[in-house]
Amino acid sequence: METTTRKQALIKAIYERLEQAYEDTLEDVIELLDIRKAEDQEDIKALHEGREDIKKNGTIPWEQVKRELASESI
Repeated sequence: METTTRKQALIKAIYERLEQAYEDTLEDVIELLDIRKAEDQEDIKALHEGREDIKKNGTIPWEQVKRELASESI
């Protein structure tokens, strides 16, 4: 419930400011939202590809990860 109320308050504040914004500012806002959406889609795609890779190739043992991290810090 708190999240919904906070989101509604943010949307209201944004709307009030957008009503007063210049047209190029509104275009910038749309561009930023589009960029964020594209980044989210890329993240989701990478996550799915990573899961498929793990299914196909298995996982790396934790001991191997620790050894590789230790050798990198030297």
